Amino acid sequence: MIGGPTATGKTELAVRLAKQFRGELISADSRQVYQGMDIITGKDHSPGTKIHLIDVVRPDEDFSVAYYTRLAWQVIKKAWKEGKLPIIVGGTGFYIKAVIDGIGTVEIPPNEKVRQGMKAWSAKELMDYLANLNSAKAAALNKSDRNNPRRLMRAIEIALWQKENFHQPADQKEKQPPFSVLFIGLKADYKTLYQRIDQRVAKRLKIGAEQEIRNMLKEGYSWENSALGVTTGYREWQPYFENSKLKEEVIKKWQFAEHGYARRQMTWFKKDKRVSWFDITGKKWQDEIEELVENWYDAKN
Repeated sequence: MIGGPTATGKTELAVRLAKQFRGELISADSRQVYQGMDIITGKDHSPGTKIHLIDVVRPDEDFSVAYYTRLAWQVIKKAWKEGKLPIIVGGTGFYIKAVIDGIGTVEIPPNEKVRQGMKAWSAKELMDYLANLNSAKAAALNKSDRNNPRRLMRAIEIALWQKENFHQPADQKEKQPPFSVLFIGLKADYKTLYQRIDQRVAKRLKIGAEQEIRNMLKEGYSWENSALGVTTGYREWQPYFENSKLKEEVIKKWQFAEHGYARRQMTWFKKDKRVSWFDITGKKWQDEIEELVENWYDAKN
């Protein structure tokens, strides 16, 4: 597993390790699962690089961690059968945790009655409803989740299921996976990280970020009916396309949103004490990782 905040070079490292250890790459990126959302999400991988679980669904289709887990395990089992090393790489820690440790709420089924009945509700209305159902869960949500109708609806589904099935355990306890996993984390000081993020934003603007959104809107996707309205890097553009903000303001907001996203990613990954961290501003950090992987790989085999 290779995780950490955005703009630390996780995919480049994964490609390098895959070549050396006959690896099969599996993306753990909640933004790159959407088809057509390419430039802003950073699908600028090396030509010929095969990464599974990218471009899985359309932007107006639902995608859950349960669905991701099922797909990821299909790839992992196939890789094992072919004698390859599965390498999960990405910044969506929840996806990685679901695959490796399992999450009790993953198997709670979607509630179509809730989804249809609440599809026109605002984030505030959903948040208020969740707070009445499960105040502890509502209080624990971060700012991003509080403003994301899809995530709020899923939290409501889980809370309702738990209320109706109170005799069953709400969450399974974490358990060590019955297979060997090497956890690698890439990091940098925030000043460096923000500079790298801003450089990537500039690059993506140059190669057509604005036009990508314009094309999606022409195809019929909207801020309300697709991932455009809830995905970092896209939702910040809504005021610009509605003629209420200048492009310069949107770009600055996009940069700040990516900075915040990186901080949240670090907070998530730092909770896992199994991660071996490497500072990408240090010397020979890639060589050190290769040595670590080689020792782990030899011991495992």
